Amino acid sequence: MCGRYSLSKSKIELEERYQAEMLADFKPRYNIAPTQLVPVITSESPKGFSFFYWGITPDFGQNKPVSQKLINAKAETIHEKISFKSSFQKRRCLIPADGFFEWKKLGKKTKIPYRFTLRNEETFSFAGIWEEYETVSGESQHTFLILTTKPNELVEEVHDRMPVILSREQEKKWLDSYTSETELQSMLQPFPVELMVSYTVSPLVNSVQNDSPGILRRTSPMDQFGNYTLFG
Repeated sequence: MCGRYSLSKSKIELEERYQAEMLADFKPRYNIAPTQLVPVITSESPKGFSFFYWGITPDFGQNKPVSQKLINAKAETIHEKISFKSSFQKRRCLIPADGFFEWKKLGKKTKIPYRFTLRNEETFSFAGIWEEYETVSGESQHTFLILTTKPNELVEEVHDRMPVILSREQEKKWLDSYTSETELQSMLQPFPVELMVSYTVSPLVNSVQNDSPGILRRTSPMDQFGNYTLFG
């Protein structure tokens, strides 16, 4: 599962990285959570960042509350699921990020937050799919979710799933409507462990209300209550 990530780069850095135009008032994000409006790149508009909501409501339950929205989809079965098959074939997107968070369980009541980044601290892209549907009020809304796969050796120490991270070479193919389904599926693999690092962060990340640079700082291992622990 991937339920929280960061995009702390500036507007200029993101425009240079993706060769796409960003909204003038964009501000770095340090603790992105489901249901929030965040930037993505789609094949329909590759020269500009689109802003979609994180979380897709299944076709069979569009009136479900936000809390029941799906935020991830398993890469292993994405091409088979009726609710995702069309999006996988026609509506793929890149989700810019520079880190993601997972919580390591150390007992029934103890969890330690970790941040995972690339070793070079560069911006990367999650593989995503998006959907458009009409709200109860008749408005058009765009949403997305992040594809996940089995973890590499680094993430495995903390969680049993990790988001699919695409290489730069794979990004263009992911957005290309002519890329075969076989080739798309071949991209949905754990990211090379030797290119990643992780470290513990403050339990401030637990609250979606906290969205400041301090969340990204390396911190001695603390549980969700702010108590220091010997376990990392």
